[in-house]
Amino acid sequence: MPDRDRTDTPTKAASSEKKHASADDSQAAGVPGLGDGASAYRGAAPPAERSLIAYLGFHVGWFFLVPGLVALSRRFWLAALPESGFTETLRGQPIPVAIVLFTVAAMVLWGQRYTLPGAAAAGVGGRSGLPASIRKSFDRARALREEARAIRRAHGKEIGRILREEHRHELEAALTELTRAMDAATFDEPAFLAAFEKAEEVVDARLGRFRKSEAREYAESIFVAVMVALGIRAFVIEAFKIPSGSMIPTLLVGDHIFVNKLAYGPLLPFTKKRLWNAMPPGRGDVIVFLFPENPEEDFIKRVIALPGDKLEVKDGRVWLNDKPIPRCLVGRTNYAEVPEVGGPLGGGPITQEGDLYVEYLDNQAYLTFYTLSSLIRTNAGPWYPKQGEVWVLGDNRNNSRDSREWWGQKGGGVPFENIRGRALWIWLSYTGGEGNKAERIGSTVMGRPRLPASMKALQSALDKCLAPNPPLEALGTLPPG
Repeated sequence: MPDRDRTDTPTKAASSEKKHASADDSQAAGVPGLGDGASAYRGAAPPAERSLIAYLGFHVGWFFLVPGLVALSRRFWLAALPESGFTETLRGQPIPVAIVLFTVAAMVLWGQRYTLPGAAAAGVGGRSGLPASIRKSFDRARALREEARAIRRAHGKEIGRILREEHRHELEAALTELTRAMDAATFDEPAFLAAFEKAEEVVDARLGRFRKSEAREYAESIFVAVMVALGIRAFVIEAFKIPSGSMIPTLLVGDHIFVNKLAYGPLLPFTKKRLWNAMPPGRGDVIVFLFPENPEEDFIKRVIALPGDKLEVKDGRVWLNDKPIPRCLVGRTNYAEVPEVGGPLGGGPITQEGDLYVEYLDNQAYLTFYTLSSLIRTNAGPWYPKQGEVWVLGDNRNNSRDSREWWGQKGGGVPFENIRGRALWIWLSYTGGEGNKAERIGSTVMGRPRLPASMKALQSALDKCLAPNPPLEALGTLPPG
């Protein structure tokens, strides 16, 4: 092999090595006399020197962080669309829309990568010393050479049948000349452009039936992104929006939450069967489920009773297995529920006044709110959850359409197969009348109880209820742990 700092004029030894290398590559592919050009020429220049930090920073910044910001600005993108049922559907599916926006933004930026700020410092486009005007062509030439190699490996036998010997040699010669021009110790721009044009022409003529068009590559990338988004939504994690105040103070109108769909076992496609069964949920879990009376609706409530339990309401308080659920009074407060714009409640703010409690159930502690004007029966039950179902209540206890009120106030549970997943955390909180409630972003739904901004005056009382040995009501029993 000639020394790497020699000129690009092949020696006899190099010519001999080229001949052997081409033959070896061709035999590996099952195509006599057809090399890929890369191994056919060994007079390569040293690889381009570039800063790894600059290279990684360029790609992470432009192709991850910037598309991420585009995806997060989904609301502004959708606001520019005319109102329609399709637009409303997009607004209700933030995860798939964000993934598609991320992918499209990354693809557009990738197409402009040679002209982006920092491209030269990062060594984008090939070897060092290339003028900016030639970087894109150099990168395309390198991609052409790799594409020809991949086609040869994937379709070697078929190429051997359909290409005549002179065409195979023509293809090999064009790729070899392109490699020589790209890797020459002294880069010759006119020679490179001529070799690239010739190689592109020959590859297209001889291997065109095996090549993908640019439009097809873009379409396949978008299709894969959409399929990944739908797969994540269907089996892993899904975003939901809270339209009503039945879970106040844990969840407010306008909260957007992520739901873990693997928590109780992944659902098999197009069925209500799970690959493995992690049922039932634990007491105190906040779950999203299909409303038993109308499976087209998604509900979110807290699990209170499991199969074999006894559930009843006495004087407005929830009893479980003949004992009142332990609770600690935080204090009296009020909350102005601002209906979601275009939501089911409509109209202006609805002021709710009532008592705020911390309830303790198994290993969970959570906030409950009891309005002074009850819309729920203060005495009801008992009910006995059957096998294969859980009974659920809203944290806004006197203003929640839950298990106590279903089926004509006879009561009913949520079948295991209706459960879609467990609530994780709030990723956005926005209401048309109040705007963005940024302080709620990142809050866990089932973590340490957290007061809404309008109830912060009760923070010290809440801390006492969450401290060891909290002051419980006389009727209550000790909290777990």
